[in-house]
Amino acid sequence: MFQKSKAGMDPKATSFILKFLKFGITGFIGMIVDFGVTWLLKEKAKWNKYLANTTGFTLAVINNYILNRIWTFKSTNPQWLAEFEKFLFLSIVGLCLNNLIIYLLTEKRKTNFYVAKAIAVVIVVLWNFFSNYFFTFRLN
Repeated sequence: MFQKSKAGMDPKATSFILKFLKFGITGFIGMIVDFGVTWLLKEKAKWNKYLANTTGFTLAVINNYILNRIWTFKSTNPQWLAEFEKFLFLSIVGLCLNNLIIYLLTEKRKTNFYVAKAIAVVIVVLWNFFSNYFFTFRLN
């Protein structure tokens, strides 16, 4: 996939790694939004855990799209709405994975909700990065 240049690492590999790191930082910020909103709605507002999770996840998706468009992938695509729709679609798939993992771990394995959510976040981050790298922002 990558070729090493005479001066060291392949510029494409460096760019890929930098994007992954920026995506990770953006995802960490999104995770703070996601966990914060989920906790607030589940624990303080007493919402259903899946509704609270979905709301936290949705707000994190909006935050992450904006940061990834501007900072991670430096997208200049004038069709930002179509780009957001792709990002949103992939995020909804990620949300389904997220809720499925939480369900399986909490209901079937009796794992603590927040431990299950943390495991789901790690898996969904990988899904989100690679799907957006190769689909949403592939030309950047």
